[in-house]
Amino acid sequence: MDRTEAPGGAAAPAPLRSLRIGLVCAYSVGVPGGVQGQVLGLARVLRRMGHEVRVLAPCDGPPPATYVTPLGNSIPTAANGSIAPIAPDPSCALRTIRALRDESFDVLHLHEPLAPGPTMTSLFLDIAPVVATFHAAGDSAPYRIFTPIVRSLASHIDARVVVSKDALALASRYLPGEYETLFNGVEVERYRTAEPFKTDAPTIFFCGRHEERKGLGVLLDAMAALPPEVRCWVASEGPETPLLRARYAGDPRIEWLGRISDDEKIARLKGATVFCAPSLHGESFGVVLIEAMAAGTPVVASSLPGYQNVATADVDALLVAPNDVAGLSTALYTALFDRPLGERLRVAGEHRAAEFSMESLAVQYVRIYERVIDSDWRHQHRAGERLWRRGLRRLNLLFSLARARIGPALGHTAAQPEEDS
Repeated sequence: MDRTEAPGGAAAPAPLRSLRIGLVCAYSVGVPGGVQGQVLGLARVLRRMGHEVRVLAPCDGPPPATYVTPLGNSIPTAANGSIAPIAPDPSCALRTIRALRDESFDVLHLHEPLAPGPTMTSLFLDIAPVVATFHAAGDSAPYRIFTPIVRSLASHIDARVVVSKDALALASRYLPGEYETLFNGVEVERYRTAEPFKTDAPTIFFCGRHEERKGLGVLLDAMAALPPEVRCWVASEGPETPLLRARYAGDPRIEWLGRISDDEKIARLKGATVFCAPSLHGESFGVVLIEAMAAGTPVVASSLPGYQNVATADVDALLVAPNDVAGLSTALYTALFDRPLGERLRVAGEHRAAEFSMESLAVQYVRIYERVIDSDWRHQHRAGERLWRRGLRRLNLLFSLARARIGPALGHTAAQPEEDS
């Protein structure tokens, strides 16, 4: 069963009680990504609401915030056409155990609970009420590999949340039951009030991992039919970066930015004439589209089901069939040079983005946290040490199964992460 609640635009009120919340992320928060952005954004808003929050996650490089507990480096892992920065190794599991032992959380919120690494470790330990958010779409090797134990783990989840219909289809295929749908959120005010990055030309902005499914090559092919004054900012990097830079080296209109900070990304979203998301497949939700709308920038994107969770064609975005170079070029030209249309898209996009306020999403999550804390019978009547011993026995079982069934292959399977942002 699916209970859908879309975030509204209301500001987050002060909490009736302060909670100690552990946000556990399967993916490295040192690597840009949609799931990671959701976790860090939710943490910021929950802290502003007065809750005590820590983010437990793999982290490559310095932690992005003081409230992040790094659990070690990630292992880049192939996942449904993308690369997932997960940490399935025993050292990460030990760091997760220590971090959970040092903290006394009222509730754990696991993002991608069945991806190998800290979220699955936390689920096995079963030491606090658990809210689990499923972001992945498509298919998931961990779900298939761990099918015999996945259903038993489901009993450790007190509330299940999915971020889209595509995510619901995957999660419910392996874990039938009741799910709530809470769409991803954006810190709308942060984007609305940002200072725009200055440009003196009609400018397209692309921000996403440079891999086949993101469709960057399609966008750069479409640039060939656009007027010479059009510029294109290309942020981030990935396995296709060297090939694409070599192929389009003769086009001086393309500016390769590499990895950029969140602040620069927001400034460029605000300053660009058009934001383009030409993905070919594998998008379960269009967070980056909401970010562009919140910044007041017209959107041109592929007509993928995940993006249509957010955008309505010819209302708040121009949508084009995936891999349609000519169609994309036409839509970009229209958005760049038809000023009345661009203004209509901008206004409609800002209204649409307000429906996905991170503040409103945080309020809805707090209601779920309070509900599972108040109704949780598993943990209210157990001694703490007994709970830990039982959890550690389960974790030993997990590693035994991993060694017996998949061995080193554990490091090469992961659920498809949400899109890079």
